[in-house]
Amino acid sequence: MSSPQTLCASPYRWPDPASLPTRRWLFGHWLLRGEVTAIIAPGGTGKSTITNTIALCLASGKSLLGRPLPRGPQAVWIFNLEDSMEELERQMAAACAFHGIAPKDCGNRLYLDSGMVQPLCTATEDRQGFKLNEEAFAQLTATIINEQIAAVIVDPFVSSHAVQENNNGAIDAVAKRWKRLAQEAGCAVVLLHHTKKMGGREVTAEDGRGAVALRDAARIVLTLNAMSQAEAEELGISEAAVRRTLVRVDTGKANRAPLGAATWIKLESQCLDNGGGSEPADHVGVACLWEKPDVFDGLTTWHLYMVQQGLAAGTWRDSVQSDDWVGHLVANVTGLSAETDKGRIKAIIRTWKRNDALSVEHRRINGRDVPFVIVGKLVNASEIGSRPHLAMCGAESAEGAGAAP
Repeated sequence: MSSPQTLCASPYRWPDPASLPTRRWLFGHWLLRGEVTAIIAPGGTGKSTITNTIALCLASGKSLLGRPLPRGPQAVWIFNLEDSMEELERQMAAACAFHGIAPKDCGNRLYLDSGMVQPLCTATEDRQGFKLNEEAFAQLTATIINEQIAAVIVDPFVSSHAVQENNNGAIDAVAKRWKRLAQEAGCAVVLLHHTKKMGGREVTAEDGRGAVALRDAARIVLTLNAMSQAEAEELGISEAAVRRTLVRVDTGKANRAPLGAATWIKLESQCLDNGGGSEPADHVGVACLWEKPDVFDGLTTWHLYMVQQGLAAGTWRDSVQSDDWVGHLVANVTGLSAETDKGRIKAIIRTWKRNDALSVEHRRINGRDVPFVIVGKLVNASEIGSRPHLAMCGAESAEGAGAAP
């Protein structure tokens, strides 16, 4: 019997920072070799659809979702544990057709399996207690190494084990075993996870269903949220059907990277052209990048100047319920609608207030304190060119008094 290793303290070796290897990012700051990424979202937000496109990005080396691929094309394995192989092939075929991805683009770098055909259970729990299925992890590790797979996507995490979701100790062990697999196989592991009941609240990294251990063990946590009514109104999106197709991806936890700005995804429908006769063709959901429009798109310093002139010449209230709401003046100057573009107009007014271009003054009327909008820092007419840069609207037009819109 060998004697236990003696623990000792290792002196810091003071390496040259430039000599240290870079972190092995695969897909922006979302996927990192040797680490676990958890994607947390409620049902119906397109988790599987979005990860299918992430897989296509990796396999083809094409930046379909606007995230950089610093190491180029990489092999990726989707292990979907809920859908049949036939359905998975429909989903992937639709994504390939929508994005114009052909077999030559991916080579042999795309792997797709169904838990209906090839079951996966990484841990069990019964009266005798909790047990990791080391044989399953060994087979996964061997496959990943043999096929040189850079990322494995498990969809969903809850179907990959048979332990109580609220058993924090068991979930911690399973999640950390996935992390050990990631380190042993040198791959990124992506675990898709459902949220608890949200009651209409926005999803954060803390809202994963069951034990918090998965969130804690993951190095990166991404959250998916459908566009809210308020966000849609601000952008002038009036149709609920359109709003429901827009999903925001946020980095809720990123211990190995700076927190980045949100990424917007649009869920589209792709026809497979597989119908015939009286049988209609299948339409399948696909994901693509969506650029969030700027509320100041098309506006210039001139518009702010004209709003200030209108404020100086009349009386306009801050309350949106008032017939004299300042938004009606903004709508008249900009050509927007005070009804259908109300959210966007409110966002424009908020920005101008933040930049001190507009101010609020309280006046006593019939014993009540009534807020009115007045001119703040006045735009100099000499600053108005024929076509000023859009960023000046509400920002530089207020002479640098606040953040840019």
